[in-house]
Amino acid sequence: QNEPEKTSAVHDGHHNTPFAVATSPTNSEKAPPVLHQNNRDHNNNSLLAISTEVALSQPKMRFTLVAVAAVISSLSNLCPSHSFVVPFSNHALFPPRSSLGFDIVRSSERKSHELESKYWRIHSTVDASGEAVADVADVEKSDVDSSNVAEKGDAEVVEETEDAEWKLVLEEVPPASYEVTSSPTAPGGGNVHTLTIHLGAPGHPDPIVIETGKIGRQASAAVTLTRGESVLYATASRDKDTRDIDFLPLSVEHQERFSSAGMTSGSYNKRDGRPAEHEILVCRLIDRPLRPLIADGWRHETQLLSWILSYDGVRTCDPLAVTASAAALWLSDVPLSKPVAAAIVGYIDGQLVLNPTTEQMKHSRLNLTVAGTKDAVLMIEGAADFLPEKLMVEAVKFGHEAIKIQCAGLEELGKVAGKEKKYDSIKPPLEGLQELMDEMFTAKVDEIYNSDLSKEEQSSASSELTESVLNAFEEKFPDEKAAIKAALKDLMCRRMFEKAKNTGTRIDGRKLDEVRVIDAEAGLFPRVHGSALFTRGQTQVVATATLGDSGMRQKIDKISGMEEKRFYLQYTFPPSCVGETGRVGAPGRREVGHGNLAERALVPTLPSDEEFPYTIRVESLVTESNGSSSMASVCGGCLALMDAGVPIKSPIAGIAMGMLLGDKGGVSDENAVIVSDILGTEDALGTMDFKVAGNREGITTFQLDIKCEGLTLETMEMALEQARNGRLHILGEMEKALKEPRPHLPSTVPKITRMTIPEDSIGKVIGPGGRQIRALIEDFGLVNIDVEENGEVQLTGFDLEQMEKAKELITLLTSPLGGGKGKGERVPRAEYSGPEPVEGTTYKGKITGIHNFGVFLEILPGAEDGSTPGLEGLCHVSELHVERVRNCEGFINSMNTDHLEVVYLGKNKKGQHQLSRKAVLESRGVEPRNNNRGGGSRGPRQNDEKPSSALKMSKEEIDVIAQAIEGVSDI
Repeated sequence: QNEPEKTSAVHDGHHNTPFAVATSPTNSEKAPPVLHQNNRDHNNNSLLAISTEVALSQPKMRFTLVAVAAVISSLSNLCPSHSFVVPFSNHALFPPRSSLGFDIVRSSERKSHELESKYWRIHSTVDASGEAVADVADVEKSDVDSSNVAEKGDAEVVEETEDAEWKLVLEEVPPASYEVTSSPTAPGGGNVHTLTIHLGAPGHPDPIVIETGKIGRQASAAVTLTRGESVLYATASRDKDTRDIDFLPLSVEHQERFSSAGMTSGSYNKRDGRPAEHEILVCRLIDRPLRPLIADGWRHETQLLSWILSYDGVRTCDPLAVTASAAALWLSDVPLSKPVAAAIVGYIDGQLVLNPTTEQMKHSRLNLTVAGTKDAVLMIEGAADFLPEKLMVEAVKFGHEAIKIQCAGLEELGKVAGKEKKYDSIKPPLEGLQELMDEMFTAKVDEIYNSDLSKEEQSSASSELTESVLNAFEEKFPDEKAAIKAALKDLMCRRMFEKAKNTGTRIDGRKLDEVRVIDAEAGLFPRVHGSALFTRGQTQVVATATLGDSGMRQKIDKISGMEEKRFYLQYTFPPSCVGETGRVGAPGRREVGHGNLAERALVPTLPSDEEFPYTIRVESLVTESNGSSSMASVCGGCLALMDAGVPIKSPIAGIAMGMLLGDKGGVSDENAVIVSDILGTEDALGTMDFKVAGNREGITTFQLDIKCEGLTLETMEMALEQARNGRLHILGEMEKALKEPRPHLPSTVPKITRMTIPEDSIGKVIGPGGRQIRALIEDFGLVNIDVEENGEVQLTGFDLEQMEKAKELITLLTSPLGGGKGKGERVPRAEYSGPEPVEGTTYKGKITGIHNFGVFLEILPGAEDGSTPGLEGLCHVSELHVERVRNCEGFINSMNTDHLEVVYLGKNKKGQHQLSRKAVLESRGVEPRNNNRGGGSRGPRQNDEKPSSALKMSKEEIDVIAQAIEGVSDI
């Protein structure tokens, strides 16, 4: 630093590709840095990367650039010059516009049995764009202060591939345990009871903490559940009076509040509105395992509510919502027989992982949600990547171990904080009613079941039987209509089980494992991209597939950020499909759930976006229903995809399994009867609905609902094996209609072509307010043009010649000469001609474009006559606020403004004008919230301590550098 004349230029004159430096900070403080060297092409494509494992919480660990520059400088056998540019971006370690000065580093190498030493000096700076430049200069030994020399240390040399393989790392955790504590810290001095649960699963260090007695004390029960920095609040409430009905009046609501992630809803009134699709799916996850455990005859209106109050973005909160709601219900006076809990299981690198992080889940071949009691499984919901049945059972068993410890803890919490269960409002069974029902109507029920009736005939016979029963018992049991119907239902359930158990046949005459007659047809409609009609017995769906460009993707605003779905399936169940009339309009919760199940069944078989760049929409219209229309939607949807020419990996089929029990109040046992391809009546009167979909090799999705107190793993294995045989049969029937995808896309499908433009030219293609891109679409008759943040442009249209002309014009627009708009006319594009902006100056910019990657603003006006445009710059999403912004569009819309104050940061190396709103906020004293507070949208906090312009290295830093660069000359 004191000898600038010895510092050479910062360009590598021997390589076209500069050396790249990347850091991957983790929580390990002692692990040595790892040097990755790939010399695939020494002349043109050398790649050097340093991976340093440094805790972000250690602001004084600044050795990364020193080690990098030292390593580069020592590679004299590969690179004779010691002059290098080092691209580097890590704002958490090095804020922009900082200067990092370092002292001497020594490398020692043994040559001809003699130890030779080499010294160099390093100076590093971080420019306004966040890129660091390291200058390396040789130093004579006589100029070296031996008291401040970093010795060359150990380095591990590994080969780096272009796509580095992701590795699963699971940190050690405390053993599984739970503890209940109480303290008088509630408002007014009341007791707060806290349950702390350690799941004991590697990679899940955060305990689950359930607290009650502090918040929501007027509800029947209320809890908060905390894991890491995610916090959920759940309540259970009931009405005082009972209702004269014959079903359980339970309702469930769940809301993911945008404020939990530091965001605001993008809606007009800035208020979280009706439940989104993913919130509805969570409501179903909560309802399904709890409903069968509430005492028969409970007729108080009961409501479960849950909210996500804080979200840390590390893991999904779906299983927490189930556990929190179940905990509230268990502590209330609602007669829930056992505590319930939930967990998620992933399968990553050949290993089952409990409650994986969102990053780990990207690499998982399994996404399984399991809920149950400490004795048995009650609910399964999951998707897999063609995994075998045996692994599914292992995953369920693995997840159930975590459920057991949670339920044991909830039992102890209930002893100190739970209310006495209310059974006095439940009417006891009428004495003698069931015995009399069995005596009088068993023969009539058997007659209906043995008559091989159609659905309509059986429904009519059952209705007549119900009327006869009510008339027969009206005088003896007046005003007990609900109890009489319940007794008749119990009789019908037991007789259905007895018939299947004793004769091996079912009420429609089929064998236990027999699938109904299947009829499939593809290519029904001439103008539709893909269509199919799938009929299985009296269940029938019409499925259609529509292909489009990336603009057709389904956008879902979630607390984890904006999600874009390239494939989605929409399921419709009109009342006409069961011969009834009713409401038609927005999909109900059942339709949302069934559609999501069918969608997840087909996702694993779809080609990648690189192989097939289309957005795919499948619609399933149920035209007839008598059991498992969701699995029929899987089969019909798959045929529609194949008819549209989508190159799927393999056909997918689905089947619904049922279980009949003699005693619906217990757990499944060796007497359970498993039936394949269930009817609507078997679904209503049976105790299990188990849907499984997949190809010939493995499973892609599965869903289990239980009406008894649980399902043993032995019964589940039996059901999965029987389902596999049924699935193979259905796949064979589907192949008769269409064996493989059509070789060509239909003529009605628009063509897609792609090109890449420089990232700094995106604004030229979009234009102010999107005017340029709209003109391109209109002038060349295109369907759409979509521009990604990385400069990838997707053009969609029907005329390939016009699409090529549009590509030529886009190339001209993004060339240094610019260009005009129109049908191929090459007119020089007007450019900004006013005064240049001053770096560091604050400007009030007009918003001209909002994208996922940032906001374009005009900070200086153009000519008054409009002959030249104004000066535009980009405020990247990372520069919008001191906190992390997950949804750029939603964030800007919530501000309700057309202008932003920004600081001009200058141009980056690509010539782009860089703007920062964050710098304006920081200059006004706005800081990120405290590290100890929740808030998932903020991401990693930056260190509060700012580096000085010249930092002295500590002994610890020198030791780390010495380890980082040991043995480099051996490369």
